[in-house]
Order: sequence, then structure tokens, then C-alpha cells
Amino acid sequence: MMGAVAAGHGNKQTKKKITREDLLGTEKRWRRFGEPTPAGGSQHEDGTPDYGIFGPGSVVWEVLLHPATVVFLNAAQGAVQTKAYKPIAAGLRDRDPVTRKAREGTLTMMDVFDRLSRNSGMHAPMWLGDSKTAKLMAKHLHNIHKKVSGDVIDTSRPELGGYAASEPRDAMWAALTEMHPMLRVYEAFAFRDGKLPHRLSPEQRDQFIAEAGAYLRLVGASEEEIPTTMAELGALYETYAGLFEPSKTFNNMPDTGQDWVKLSGQVVLKNFHISHLRALIPYLLQTALIDLPVTGTLPAKTRRSMGLSPRKDKAAVVAAKLFLPLAWLMQQGPYERYVLRRMWGPDSIALLESARRLHEQALAQRAVSQLIGQSMDTAAHA
Repeated sequence: MMGAVAAGHGNKQTKKKITREDLLGTEKRWRRFGEPTPAGGSQHEDGTPDYGIFGPGSVVWEVLLHPATVVFLNAAQGAVQTKAYKPIAAGLRDRDPVTRKAREGTLTMMDVFDRLSRNSGMHAPMWLGDSKTAKLMAKHLHNIHKKVSGDVIDTSRPELGGYAASEPRDAMWAALTEMHPMLRVYEAFAFRDGKLPHRLSPEQRDQFIAEAGAYLRLVGASEEEIPTTMAELGALYETYAGLFEPSKTFNNMPDTGQDWVKLSGQVVLKNFHISHLRALIPYLLQTALIDLPVTGTLPAKTRRSMGLSPRKDKAAVVAAKLFLPLAWLMQQGPYERYVLRRMWGPDSIALLESARRLHEQALAQRAVSQLIGQSMDTAAHA
């Protein structure tokens, strides 16, 4: 362990200065196939607009496009994928470039920030682009994930077997551990309709899960396992409960026994330069500094799967409530723009702005149609 850490110590290349331009980056950080086409920016063969896999008026867009989701999704997704669903955590442990650089002793704060910033920014084209854009990015990520496989999920629980990020089971849960946390942070922190944050109706929650099925199909989930209601999602969690059980050893690398998270922190510290604060501050704002309240928004079973003690579990739930005033501030324009530029990128900002316009138009048209329908019903009964 010490040898791996020491490898980066004193290396001028790993201690190089981070500039503001490095931090912000360009479209290249997130872009893979040229400028993405926004939903509605192209047409199907029949001449109708191509709105991609969700589209305006959908419950998924209602949730995804809210500033609270934009700000807190990274934290919620990261919490579930690195602490709850163990195959994803194992893939990060064994195959992620962050872990490789930690082993080499070259990992820096910029590497860690860059890795986190690509999470939402590389998924936005699938959620907010037209069908071609969504399919291209899904194919790209699928090809990358073919390399993310291994024989050991947890060294202390060999019965769990291995993992394969591009195969149906883990591809399905990668998508679900994005979509379900997305819904939870929206319900917990999104101030809307002139009210405090609140849950969607049971019908809207079921609709959200049903619509999410299009995303699961895109990433290669098995059709027979795709849930269409919250009840079916709950049953799916029960089916795969073993992969969510708490463990103290799932971060241990099978070949060395080292905890990759601790190793990464040690190497980043060894290679730290004062300018790395530029990357550390936004990273902490998206992770550690809001981890407890965001964890408190997740389902009780998910929190237990993360290994929280009863005392910390209760503290997380309370923290989520006490956090509401700060959550309100963080979803206002200035902070949302700060997060968007650093964690989502220029292409995602354009996709988001386009989607918000389309969604508002769709909701307005729906409201007019409902009003006309009500008027006609009233006239018919007059």
C-alpha cells in the first residue's frame, strides 16, 4: 500500500497547477459524437418531431428538468452506486481510471473532479437528446462498459459471484440507480407549485417508473425485468436484495486487500497542490458536504444497504429535513448555473434549456386542452 502511495510523491507532473480553464474544460470533456441534437431537433420518417426516449410532458422530464434535480442528482446517484449496489462499486474498484491512477500513485484532485463531472453530462444526451443522439451515447457507454467486468463483487462474500457492467442485470441497475434517486431528491428537495417539497401522487410515481422503462431498454435491460410501477420496482429490489446487503469489505481490491477509496484519498493528498482547491471545492459541494441530507432522502432499505448505523440513519433523515432552507438556496439560478457549467457541461446546458422550453409548452397546451374539455362537459350538462 505504501509503495503505491509513494509512487506519486514528489512527482511534478502530478502536482501541476490547475487553472480555471482546466476546471471548466470544454465540450470535449462530455462530447463524443459531435454536438448532440436536442429532443425535437429532428424528425421521424413520418415527419413528426423526434423527442427521444422521454419527451415534453413526461413525468421524467418534469422531475429531471427541475433545478433541484440538476443540483442534487450527482450526490444521490453517487451515494447509491458507490455504497448500495455492490456490483457497480466493484466495477469502480477494479476497472475505473481513478482506481488505476491511485494504484500508480498519479491520481490528482483534477482526475477525481473530472470523473465526477462526466456523470450527468454524459447521460444528458440520452435523457434530453433525439433518438439518434440517445442511441449513439448509449452505444458508446455500452462499449466502454464491456471492459468493466470481474469475477469478484465482494471478497468476503464469494457467493455473490462477479459483475459485468454491459450485461442486462448490471446495465439495468445502473439505470435504475440513476432514475430512482433522481425521483427521491426531487420529491425531497424540489420547491414547486408554491409548496414545500412533496411526493408525487401514486399515479405520477408509477408513470415515472413506466416512462423510465424506455431508458432501461436503451441500455440493454431484459424486457421481462423492466418494472412499470413502484410496486414492481420494490419487488425487483427484493429479488436482488443480496446485491444490496451492507458490507465492510466491498471496497477492498481482490488482489491486494487495499480499500481503493482510502488509497485514492491518500494519493490525492500526496499529489495535492494549492491550486487543486479549484477542483476540491465543487467536488465537495457535490459529495461530502451534502452526503448526509441526500442520503436521508433515499428509501430506508437503501440506507440500510449502505451500512448506516441506526443512529446515523436517523441523523440522515433528520438532516434531510433541516437541510431544506439550504436546499432552496442551492436550487436558485446562480448556484444551479455554477453546478451546470462544472458538472453537466455546455452541451447539457443547451439540451436542458431546449427541453425546458418544450416541456413548458407541452404543459401549457395540456392545460388549455383540459380547460376546453371541462368547458365542453359543462356545456353538455347545462
